[in-house]
Amino acid sequence: MAETAVKPYRGRFVATLIALAIALVVLLSLGTWQVERLFWKEALIASIEARRTAPPITVDEAAGKVATGEDIDYSAITATGRFDHVHERYFLATHDGAPGFYVYTPLILADQKIVFVNRGFVPDDFKDPAKRKAGQIEGEATLKGLARSRLATKPSSLVPENEPAKNLFFWKDLDAMAASASLDRSKLLPFFIDADNAANPGGYPAGGVTQIDLPNNHLSYAVTWYGLAAVLVVIAALAFRRKAG
Repeated sequence: MAETAVKPYRGRFVATLIALAIALVVLLSLGTWQVERLFWKEALIASIEARRTAPPITVDEAAGKVATGEDIDYSAITATGRFDHVHERYFLATHDGAPGFYVYTPLILADQKIVFVNRGFVPDDFKDPAKRKAGQIEGEATLKGLARSRLATKPSSLVPENEPAKNLFFWKDLDAMAASASLDRSKLLPFFIDADNAANPGGYPAGGVTQIDLPNNHLSYAVTWYGLAAVLVVIAALAFRRKAG
């Protein structure tokens, strides 16, 4: 009779050990994954900072790097050309709490290649170029800024679909932008440029709007998962000790 009673107890004991072991492995795995993510994120941040603060590359150098698969995102860059203001594209945006648009303007280079430049932010009241004529720079212009990679797909299902027919964009679809502006795709460079904060005549567009926000909370996440694993071990040890007593 006693032996019969022991068997269910042993079964529950073994099942409990297995469940605890699985839970512990999951918690430790999550902690380790966060540590790996921490190293990856730190390396990414360091790489972006190095590209951002390095001497500016030219558009030709940027195009060459893209062709070989090198990441140019946030690389300091310089370009010279003339703006095709007629084909400005508008991206819904906010800046310092004000609603408005980022103005992406084709820059025609000396060799007739084209690169879209995010010249900066304009409030809703200044979307109409006629209200900011001073900022519509004519002739050859040289600018500095940061190279930005093109997006292959919409970044999230939560992002609205672009409306090229209305010249209204919510994400940087280079092909749609070029098509809506009737640009020669064969001359279009496969990246963007975010202009720096050099002042434009009249104040608009206001450049320097690039957001470099890479939150790095992986260490705290790792500590949380490892801490939960430690708590699980302590609680299990106390429970088994109480049973044994």
